[in-house]
Amino acid sequence: MFPFNLQSVKNIRTYIAFLPLTLILLVIDSVLLGSCREKRELLNQTARPQETAGLPPLAFDIDAIRQRGRLVAILTNSSTGYFIYHGQPMGYEYELLNRLASDLQLKLDIKLANSIEEATYMLNMGEGDIIAFNMAVTAALQEDIAFTEPLHEARQVLVQRNPEHWRHMKYHQIEESLIRNPLQLEGKEVHVAENSAYAARLENLEEEIGGDIDIVASADALNTEALIRQVAQGEISYTVASENVATVNATYYPNLDVSTFISFPQKIAWATRRNAPGLLASVNDWLQGMKKQTEYYVIYNKYFKSPKTNLKRVHSDYYAVATSHISPYDAVIKQAANDLGWDWRLLVAQVYQESRFNTQAASAKGALGLMQLLPATGQMYGATDMLNPEQSLRAGVAYLIWLDNLWKKYIPDHEERIKFVLASYNAGQGHVLDARRLAKKYGKKPDQWDGNVAYFLEMKSKPKYYKDPVATSGYCRGTEPINYVEDILSRYESYKHLVKPNMEEVSQPLMAGI
Repeated sequence: MFPFNLQSVKNIRTYIAFLPLTLILLVIDSVLLGSCREKRELLNQTARPQETAGLPPLAFDIDAIRQRGRLVAILTNSSTGYFIYHGQPMGYEYELLNRLASDLQLKLDIKLANSIEEATYMLNMGEGDIIAFNMAVTAALQEDIAFTEPLHEARQVLVQRNPEHWRHMKYHQIEESLIRNPLQLEGKEVHVAENSAYAARLENLEEEIGGDIDIVASADALNTEALIRQVAQGEISYTVASENVATVNATYYPNLDVSTFISFPQKIAWATRRNAPGLLASVNDWLQGMKKQTEYYVIYNKYFKSPKTNLKRVHSDYYAVATSHISPYDAVIKQAANDLGWDWRLLVAQVYQESRFNTQAASAKGALGLMQLLPATGQMYGATDMLNPEQSLRAGVAYLIWLDNLWKKYIPDHEERIKFVLASYNAGQGHVLDARRLAKKYGKKPDQWDGNVAYFLEMKSKPKYYKDPVATSGYCRGTEPINYVEDILSRYESYKHLVKPNMEEVSQPLMAGI
C-alpha cells in the first residue's frame, strides 16, 4: 500500500513528513502495535483512571479507619457476592464482611464498582478500604493493590454452550461438539472482563499453544456473570470464569458446560491498599482465625455448594440481581412512600424490619401485620383489619406522616428527621422527646441523632437519666430503637445499591381521604 517497507522504523522517519495525518496514524498503528495483544495492552493502559497516574495511594490505615468508625468495602453485585433476596441483603462476601467489621468493632459501609479499574481507583483514592469479590491473585494486580490471605482456591474454566438438543444426544456426540483441549481455542472468540485474571490467563495460553485467541475484553463486566448469561442465551460463544462461580451459574443455565479447565488452581483473595499494612494485617489475622471455624465453611457452602437453594433463589421474583422487586407488596409500598415523601426503598426497609413481609406477623406485645401496629393504633388511623396488608400499610404510613409533621417543628433537615421518625415509631415519640431534652440539658446537639439524641435515648435505661425532671416518659430500653434505626438505614443503603429507584407503579395517592 505504501511505497516503503513498513517493517522498518527508519523508513518511517524518512517518509513520515510526506504522509497525511490519517496515514501517519495508520503507519504508527501497523508498526508499533503489530499484534492484537499489543493493541489490547495499549487500550488497557489508556482505560485506567487518569486521576491516579503517578499518584501514590491515599495514606489511610487501620488507626484512621478505627477513628472514623467505619470499614468501607468495595463489592460487586453478583449472584454469590452481594444481592437482595426477599428483602434481605445476602452474599458470600457480604456475610463475611459483616463478621469482619463486627469483630473489628466497626460499622460496615458498602460501595459498588463496575470494573477492576474502578475498584482499584476507588481503593487507592480512599473511597474504599478493601476490595472484596471473587478475585484471583495475579502479579499484574499486585503492582497496584495488596492481596490478603487467600479465602480459597479455584481453577479457571471455559464456559461454553452445549449443542442444541443436547438432552437427546449421546454422550460422545456432545463431547465432540465441545472444546476439551485448550489447543482448540486457537482462532476462537472468547469474551472476558478487561484486565481480569481471565484475560491474563488467555494471553498466557496464547503463548502456550502457539496460536492467537480472539480475546474480546469487556470494560464493564467485572464478575463475568453477565458474560455467562450471554453464553447461555447464545449471544456469545465463550467466556472464562472461576470454577466456583461458573458451577453456580450452570445451575441457573442447564445448557452450559463448565467442565473444561484452562488453569491450575489460583488463589482467590481480597485486597487493600499497598500502603495500609495495619489493615492488611488485621484482615489476615481475622481470615486465619475465621477459616478455622465451621461457620466459614457453612457460609461458603451456602453460596457455592447448594445448587437447589441457588436455583430457587434465582428463579424468585424477589431476587435483586435479576429483578427490581423486593417484596410482594412493592406496588402498595411505592404508593404509600409517595404519600409520605420517602424513597420507597426506605419504607420497604422498615416494613421488612417490622414483619419480614409476613402479613400474619404478631408480636408478644400484640402488634399485628406488616407494619406491626397495635390494633388500637391501627384503628386510630383507619384500619379495621390489621392483617390486611393494604390496611396495615395505610395505617402505618398515616402514623409516620403524623410523626413526620411532629418532628418538622424541631428537625427541618429531611434526612436527619427520618431517624427521629423511625425511632419514634419504634419506641414512641415521648421517649425520643425526652432524649432530645436531655441532650439539650447536657450540652449536646438536640437536633442531631448520632452521638447526641441517640446517646441519651440509650442512657434512658439508667435511673440518673430516666428520673431526670426533663424526662417525662420514664424508663426506656434505648438500645432497641437505636438498633432499629441503624438496621433500617443499613438495609436501605443495600437497597439503594441493588434495587432500581423507579416509582412507575405509583398512581393514585394511597392516603387519599384519610
